[in-house]
Amino acid sequence: MSASLPSSPERSLSRRDVIVLTVAAAVSLGLYLGSSAWFYRIGFPLDDSWIHQTYARNLALRGEWSFLPGVPSAGSTSPLWTALLSIGFFLHLSPHIWTYFLGALLLVGISLLGESFFRRTIPAYRPSLPWCGLVFTAEWHLAWAAFSGMETLFHIFLVLCVANLILTDSHRYLLAGILTGISVWVRPDGLTLLGPLVLAVLVAKTTYSTKIRGLLSLAIGFGVFFLPYLFFNLIVSGTPMPNTFYAKQAEYANWQAIPFGERLVLFSLQFFLGVSFVLIPGFVFKIMAAVRQQNWPVILTATWVVGYTLLYLSRLPVYQHGRYLMPALAVFMIIGLGGFLENLRLSSAPRLRAARSISLFALIASLLFSGAYGVHAYGQDVAYIESQMVDTASWVAQNVPSDALIAAHDIGALGYFDHHKLVDLAGLISPDVVPFINDDARLSAYLDAQGVQYFIAFPGWRPALTNRGIQVNVTESDYILRDGLGNMTIYRWEKP
Repeated sequence: MSASLPSSPERSLSRRDVIVLTVAAAVSLGLYLGSSAWFYRIGFPLDDSWIHQTYARNLALRGEWSFLPGVPSAGSTSPLWTALLSIGFFLHLSPHIWTYFLGALLLVGISLLGESFFRRTIPAYRPSLPWCGLVFTAEWHLAWAAFSGMETLFHIFLVLCVANLILTDSHRYLLAGILTGISVWVRPDGLTLLGPLVLAVLVAKTTYSTKIRGLLSLAIGFGVFFLPYLFFNLIVSGTPMPNTFYAKQAEYANWQAIPFGERLVLFSLQFFLGVSFVLIPGFVFKIMAAVRQQNWPVILTATWVVGYTLLYLSRLPVYQHGRYLMPALAVFMIIGLGGFLENLRLSSAPRLRAARSISLFALIASLLFSGAYGVHAYGQDVAYIESQMVDTASWVAQNVPSDALIAAHDIGALGYFDHHKLVDLAGLISPDVVPFINDDARLSAYLDAQGVQYFIAFPGWRPALTNRGIQVNVTESDYILRDGLGNMTIYRWEKP
């Protein structure tokens, strides 16, 4: 990219733009999968990815919503994503092939959405190549999420669709409600989109009757999808939200005791590791201009970014590269990149051309260096899951008696590659452990009462529990977390 933005009279997306962004997503896929193959083998960077695959397989092959065959449960946070994954099993495709295809497709969709937004809202942006779309394709958090096997990028796509409607001051409230309702089927936190949408209706320069009709349209569109979601969870688990909604909050209660300043630092290290750091001035510039101009769509969207971030920081830890916060990151990029482009236009004067060139160089450099980091991190993440969780599940399937009851905290790979009955210490498919999920004594007594025979965990995870077992097998992988937990170990559970 040169110091001046390429220009063209064309403002709509062309076939060439679609091809460029598709090729960019394919290159990204090749780099990330190549990294995982280099470090260990191709796979997924999260054990939770295998939870979705297990539910999807049972849905496709058995016609039931279950993790353990024949035992209905609401352990999947994202029913719609799981349903999409099940199509791959109907087509008899490898779970890797179908899931990577969906991720790449969503990455292209997000880049097209971003590129189209800037062409419609920034008159000075008249590119010969889809530069803004390429920024989204190259952003490492989004690429990592695309090939993670998780619903994260699907949720981001829907969030950006809603943000697009708000930022363009669209009055298509029925559509906004429908997209928000669908987003809840992907992640429960799609509910947060209702806040800026309701306020957008109220602050719109329309009559009171028009506002009321807008709110009704929003409510109808949202309710058509949200009410079935509530009924679905009630039928499957007896609660209005999936088990994970309650289990995660209980498990990470200790996070809430960490001083907020420390949590904020951890958030910043994840959120601004990449192009988002370079976009901070653009984000601030855009917000300041919006306040001066009383541009409510931008103000409301930026407020959602801050509110969404604070909500997660108050409840859940910033781990796995901050994947829970990636939707806020994507919207931050939309606002920040918009401010960045407007700043470039304002710096076209000869005396400011040096600043313009420096800004463009910083943007490109941040994408390249953070992209290299993302590729490397993905390869190591996959190696960790494959060598610790998947290999352990394969060993269990071949060496543990078929009628044994196993307790484990990380159940994804176990559910997919093994067929033993499980007690889930994370509470996803065993919700009765949620009330005492952090109480070692009660957990230990619970395992005794259930008749558990084997226990699978990292030695440093809950020493009070692992010390009661007799080691049967330990993974020999060099890919371990630097947190003192050690290698995944299989124990024979010993009653006192």
